[in-house]
Amino acid sequence: MASQNVLTFTDGDFDQQVLNADVPVLVDFWAEWCGPCRMMAPTIDAVADSYKGRVKVGKLDVDHNGGAAMRYNIRGIPTLLLFKGGRVVDQRVGAIGRSDVEKMLEPHVAAVA
Repeated sequence: MASQNVLTFTDGDFDQQVLNADVPVLVDFWAEWCGPCRMMAPTIDAVADSYKGRVKVGKLDVDHNGGAAMRYNIRGIPTLLLFKGGRVVDQRVGAIGRSDVEKMLEPHVAAVA
């Protein structure tokens, strides 16, 4: 079951939701037909839940939102891009585990008080 903390980004709201966000944003570029993308879904859900309030986590379907995928030169999926202050600060291509996603996020996330 998908986490309610995982947002859906589109070409239309990408700038507002991702580039203008006041917290780091993890974007999962994916497609329905992509097996490794589906394998990543539970990891993305878990990360969205554990980083709620500190990181905005969302998915962008490249089949329906080719503009953002082209803009960031997405050639393979799944691709994770981490945005901070409107810029890409880290990226991973291919299915990775939760610990790798957390290693990607930690340097850019405020510590829990």
